[in-house]
Amino acid sequence: MTLNFSIPLIAILRGITPEEAAVHIPLLVAAGFQAIEIPLNSPGWEISLARAANQYGDRVLIGGGTVLYPGQVEHLMELGCRLVVTPNICPEVIHRAQDCRMQVLPGCLTPTEAFTAIDAGAQDIKLFPAGLFGPAYIRALKAVLPRSSSLYAVGGITPENLGGYLAAGCRGVAPGNSLWQPGQTPEQTRTMAQAFITAYQTFATGTPLTRSRYEN
Repeated sequence: MTLNFSIPLIAILRGITPEEAAVHIPLLVAAGFQAIEIPLNSPGWEISLARAANQYGDRVLIGGGTVLYPGQVEHLMELGCRLVVTPNICPEVIHRAQDCRMQVLPGCLTPTEAFTAIDAGAQDIKLFPAGLFGPAYIRALKAVLPRSSSLYAVGGITPENLGGYLAAGCRGVAPGNSLWQPGQTPEQTRTMAQAFITAYQTFATGTPLTRSRYEN
């Protein structure tokens, strides 16, 4: 299975608590985000994911990130999640996600890691940390990957540079700290969520982007 949504932006909410999730996830969904990841090293992640899956799972892809072991995949499925995101390439995790009929986005950096994930059955790949290498690296990597594989850039993604990664060949991006950080106010979340959605729509429609719209 491959990731399939009209706005290919995955919100990464690392460090979010169940209380914060109850406030900020509705704002992301209202802005137009169709995929949300809560890393498993976040406090109370089981509660946050179970609630999010119950409330939004029918229309938003809810998943866990920083998944390292096959057993965690099964636990996410039990919570109602449909997405598994990893920081590394573990064929056993990819296989288990597929067995559970869940979407999987394994993390890689090098061509060797990317092809290891592809050989394990992954169709979508997370390139991390994309911000340290930039769009030029994306172009080089895309040149050797199968056309059927999709790249998602993670790490250092902002509304201002989002278009550059998409133009380089990424199917989508997954913003983290630039979208949400612990202690952030709801208004900040609403503003940044809309900035990312607008930046994607601007790229998709070919409308010139005014950088100052997203500057603080």
